[in-house]
Amino acid sequence: MTDYETGLARHAANHQPLTPLLFVERAAQVYPDQLAVVHGATRRSYRELRERCVKLAHALAKRGIGRGDTVAAVLPNIPEMLECHYGVPMAGAVLNTINTRLDAATIAYILDHGEAKVLIVDKEFMPAVRLALVQAKVKPLIVEVDDALAPAAAKGETLGGMGYEALLEEGDAAFAWSPPADEWDAITLNYTSGTTGKPKGVVYHHRGAQLLAVGNVLSAEMARHPVYLWTLPMFHCNGWCFPWTVTAQAGVHVCLRAVRGPDMWRLMAEEGVTHMCGAPIVMATLLNTPEAEKRALAGQVKFIVAGAPPPEAVLAAMRAAGFAVCHVYGLTEVYGPSVVNEWHGDWNAKPASEQAALMARQGVRYLALEGLDVMDPATMQPVPADGATLGEVMMRGNVVMKGYLKDQAATDGAFKGGWFHTGDLAVKYPDGYIQLKDRSKDIIISGGENISSIEVEDALYKHPAVAVVAVVAKPDEKWGETPCAFVELKPGAAATAEELMTFARQHLAHFKVPRQVVFAELPKTSTGKIQKHVLRSQAKEA
Repeated sequence: MTDYETGLARHAANHQPLTPLLFVERAAQVYPDQLAVVHGATRRSYRELRERCVKLAHALAKRGIGRGDTVAAVLPNIPEMLECHYGVPMAGAVLNTINTRLDAATIAYILDHGEAKVLIVDKEFMPAVRLALVQAKVKPLIVEVDDALAPAAAKGETLGGMGYEALLEEGDAAFAWSPPADEWDAITLNYTSGTTGKPKGVVYHHRGAQLLAVGNVLSAEMARHPVYLWTLPMFHCNGWCFPWTVTAQAGVHVCLRAVRGPDMWRLMAEEGVTHMCGAPIVMATLLNTPEAEKRALAGQVKFIVAGAPPPEAVLAAMRAAGFAVCHVYGLTEVYGPSVVNEWHGDWNAKPASEQAALMARQGVRYLALEGLDVMDPATMQPVPADGATLGEVMMRGNVVMKGYLKDQAATDGAFKGGWFHTGDLAVKYPDGYIQLKDRSKDIIISGGENISSIEVEDALYKHPAVAVVAVVAKPDEKWGETPCAFVELKPGAAATAEELMTFARQHLAHFKVPRQVVFAELPKTSTGKIQKHVLRSQAKEA
């Protein structure tokens, strides 16, 4: 034992568990009258937000909800959803935010697997939840949210539960809630999309949530009192931890039930929005809003986008419309974004095409992520940083999940070799930036050659008529698989399948060119991600 260890033990005075729950306490103490929440006619200060969160925690605690209990929520981006991100874990419980677009059977599976003790649900989503409760084995306490901005058709819905406001009335804002005794305690439960088999329950801990939330502040360049528009679902990776991030900077949460172009433009103009997040589909919705329904922006809006890199034309259009785009990458298992395309100032002088190529890279690790590399999964050795050798993206650090709930085998497999295996294939450049080439399951193997679906998509995105494109494998007797492209055209644009294939030949090796082009509206998740498993099934049947 060294002198630096003798008499220098941890004490309550010098070692406290990390948790993002203290962010709302600080904001309410330092900026009690600062605007915290905007939702229609509702405008609440940080004092009011904190009081409602603590009352929720106390009401749950009085009903016996505590450490290790699951509280599920089927809610859109409304104030009650934000309050759940604080009130539920303040009671020691675990918040399970459920995708509002899931079918009843999947909701039932999640309620049972997570053993939900309480279910907080918005009236709009009660029809699916009603069917789910019939199928589910658990019998949670039902708490109903009657949002003033819910669709009129949902107003009469009820599951026979108690009202959310009535639950809050059972709580006391003076409740002395306790932060977690251990920062490794679970704070939330998020289910993967379940594209193969049953969805897996990803468990987040307080430490990771706090660190990722602060990492967002840095990567999103978020100054004090930002105004954040909720275009990213809070049910998706807990809104990438932004319910805690925005509060850490005493910002304004501008709630939005549904992503609609005119509503986004109106709120951006009226509330002075500074930040928003989303998939590329949100960009498309913004840009495709009729000019008459767009509004002048008071200042530049930071748009944090994840998923496929925005095409060159979209980046140019976003800049022209008043947005600064920040490209991030992550997974449910790492609390949302944990890799960011750190932009260098001298890149702004490069031609637009080179800037787009640089933006297409996923980037480097967040400060909150300790390890990021592209490795050979067989040898667990890093691939050469040559921008060409394919490997699997691996991560390690404090913003990697605790593991999969009740699935030791999947957890062990994900953490094999001391790294989290993402399943994403990428290359690494000499400057350390990584670029995704595909999901391991999305690689097309044609005649023994690997074809990156992303590479083919990038080529087709260059065509001026293409709005959205997804490329998947189509079974082929001769080649094993060949690329099949599913395409959505821009409004008013026209193109034939042959025209797009001819165009692709100008940018790709011939064996990579799609053998078939299907024009259709692409199936997407509620977060805007294209559901390639659906397209693979369609291509197989075609």
